Amino acid sequence: MPEYENITYQVADHVATITLNQPDKRNALSHAMLDDLLSAFAAARDDDAARCVVLTAAGKVFSAGGDLSGFSADVPLDQKYLDTGRFVQLFRDIGLLGKPTICAVNGHALAGGLGVMLACDLVIASEDAQFGTPEINVGLFPFMIMAIIYRNVPRKKANELLLLGDRLTASEAVEWGLVNRAVPSGQVQSAAAEWAGKLAGKSPVVMRLGHDAMHHQQDLPLMTALEYLHAQLTLTLGTEDVIEGAMAFFEKRDPVWKGK
Repeated sequence: MPEYENITYQVADHVATITLNQPDKRNALSHAMLDDLLSAFAAARDDDAARCVVLTAAGKVFSAGGDLSGFSADVPLDQKYLDTGRFVQLFRDIGLLGKPTICAVNGHALAGGLGVMLACDLVIASEDAQFGTPEINVGLFPFMIMAIIYRNVPRKKANELLLLGDRLTASEAVEWGLVNRAVPSGQVQSAAAEWAGKLAGKSPVVMRLGHDAMHHQQDLPLMTALEYLHAQLTLTLGTEDVIEGAMAFFEKRDPVWKGK
């Protein structure tokens, strides 16, 4: 297993846990942090023992966003383009992971940190956490996370978030659709573990097919999406786990998944 300087990675009970581990830097998304995240998600993708991924952070802040010192570095413009491309790759890799992801947000999720949070399938956050895109307040704009935000909240609410740069409370984030659940700060990890356990208990092959379909169909025209989903349903009906699930239901027992 790779060793990381900026995160920790562990797998237990079919759940991979990735923890941002630079609390003294407010878990800023430096180039090195993003490289570690890319490596860890690739490890989770390729590990059959990992059926679900929980992304969380050490300290009181989930992530304050991109490392501003990196953005202001005196490097050629083409290098800045390549460096910030890490965000594109990370959002793509999370979407194409083939496994469900939960973001357990222990503290503020801002700027790029908000984007990484929203790239995950499910979000459980501390009631004390705040959320926002403050880039406009420091002479930047949340370009890299804009597409993720518009796919999670209504357009006018997204506009408000992007243009004003104000922060939302956890209850507002739930109301807007950024967060699934807000729980007391001491219960974030246990709530995420409960959901992760449920997800890890599902058929891994059906979860893979379903998760891929969720990601692929979201921007397709309706009829194209329906035709694609029809094909995916047919493919899924050919798996052994579908038969096992039906038999377990009628026999009133827990299914034993074969993953194929």
